[in-house]
Amino acid sequence: MSENNAHAVSRRICASFSQQGLMATFGARVASVAQGQVVITAPLQPSTSQQHGFAHAGLTFALGDSAAGYSALTLMPADQEVMTAEIKINLLAPGKGDFLRATGRVIKPGRRLMIVSAEVHAVDGDTETLVAVLMGTMVPVAISTT
Repeated sequence: MSENNAHAVSRRICASFSQQGLMATFGARVASVAQGQVVITAPLQPSTSQQHGFAHAGLTFALGDSAAGYSALTLMPADQEVMTAEIKINLLAPGKGDFLRATGRVIKPGRRLMIVSAEVHAVDGDTETLVAVLMGTMVPVAISTT
């Protein structure tokens, strides 16, 4: 990917991400964009915790799903968007610390289906704990002009 194309893809991902109200509610941000990979972070705060004080699984899932979906979007033409067809999550450990970091990756790109994954880590100072892995399928969809 050329440097100009990489910047265009990054701008596209960030523009789309900025339209997601749920991510704004979580205080999430795009940390990095590369071909086939997107990293999203969100602070751990009381409003996104469950009753034991850990990150709610809904936060973990939403971050992983978005990171995986945007990783697929990095490989799609400008006239297409992406939607999740299915995604599975395995929760491995409680999310505790300063923030969650979801790293989405394309496993196998395709014209009709894109197989993606995401790993979600809880970051607490210098300590990182893998809290979830996701595996899913994204479907390219035409951008609506109406």
